[in-house]
Amino acid sequence: MTISRRNILLGATASAALLPMPLRAQTSDVVIGVIYPLSGASAQIGVDAQKAFDTAGEIINKNFDFDLPLARGEGLPGLNGGKIRLVFADHQADPQKGRAEAERLITQEKVCAVIGTYQSAVAVTVSQICERYQVPFLSADNSSPSLHRRGLKFYFRASPHDEMYSKAMFDFFDAMRKKGVKIDTLSLFHEDTIFGTDSGNAQTKLANERGYKVVSDIKYRANSPSLSAEVQQLKAANADVLMPSSYTTDGILLVKTMGELGYKPPAIVAQDAGFSEKALYDAVGDKLEGVISRGTFSLDLAAKRPMVGKINDMFKQKSGKDLNDYSSRQFMALIIMADAINRAKSTDGEKIREALASTDLGGEQTIMPWKRVKFDEMGQNNDADPVLLQYVGSKFVTIFPAQAAVAEAVWPMK
Repeated sequence: MTISRRNILLGATASAALLPMPLRAQTSDVVIGVIYPLSGASAQIGVDAQKAFDTAGEIINKNFDFDLPLARGEGLPGLNGGKIRLVFADHQADPQKGRAEAERLITQEKVCAVIGTYQSAVAVTVSQICERYQVPFLSADNSSPSLHRRGLKFYFRASPHDEMYSKAMFDFFDAMRKKGVKIDTLSLFHEDTIFGTDSGNAQTKLANERGYKVVSDIKYRANSPSLSAEVQQLKAANADVLMPSSYTTDGILLVKTMGELGYKPPAIVAQDAGFSEKALYDAVGDKLEGVISRGTFSLDLAAKRPMVGKINDMFKQKSGKDLNDYSSRQFMALIIMADAINRAKSTDGEKIREALASTDLGGEQTIMPWKRVKFDEMGQNNDADPVLLQYVGSKFVTIFPAQAAVAEAVWPMK
């Protein structure tokens, strides 16, 4: 190369270096991992969850006139309009599979945050992996109280846990007693994973504190092929209220076995889980008129907050069903996580963690009947107010607390 040509090339390079950079930095996707059971007995939960997260992602990435964080405008303004991209993983309801999938999402898919998981037992292992890699984990719908008490820095939960839910149940019992309803004895029925165990412990503690007698406390093996012996014990105990903590397949088996053995409790007050799922009511709904379940969400709220109905319509177009206690919490989990990432103006795990820790979102900016979303030092939102819902005429109506109720409780069950 001649000296003159070399000088020309150097000059061109130097001139290019002096050119001004574009005013707008290049945008890139904000990748969030979502881990749910997408195969096996709980697969429908995962399928519905996908639709809930897709609905929230659409609202964030496009422009909607909703009073939700990031609904107005497209993408995340704190990251130059970057769009949310979800990567789904299947934990198959197996805690060890969940552990492996969480690690894959973080190390291979390069997600900046993880949301999950339906089963609390899977949340234990997934959150441990997230903690190791310092990636924020938002527990969308896990209700075991022990999850937020393990000293993890990167664990957050916006929705209630089972001690909060159980307290609402006993507040309801107290209120019914004041009306003259006989509620003295309880039968607890719970599966043997962390969800059922923690639920049973919370209910036992509250029963002792409030003066209710637990006449049977049955822990059964999750996904048991038969519940005949357990239902015979429940029938013999003949409590005023049956309080099951069971996932969908176990819940269906319980109700079918009760029918076969002629056990009809005066009331069933369930710890959500399977008793909030359409699949259970499709299978045995004719035997559950008047069943009560704790919850976090009710479509009744649409009367006061019209956007709830509009968002439900969006979800229903994707899924063919209404939002329920699980899908509503999943929807809000992505909104809350995206809001934190936007405020962090970064996909760095520590910065997102700091933004989550400083979250203070008014209840009117959610689709839930909560006071607000604000995490304590353990990552738990203590302002997520539970409700009790009763299955009447093939739909759920809110019956408690009084300020949220749209109907009086029917007692006993029909």
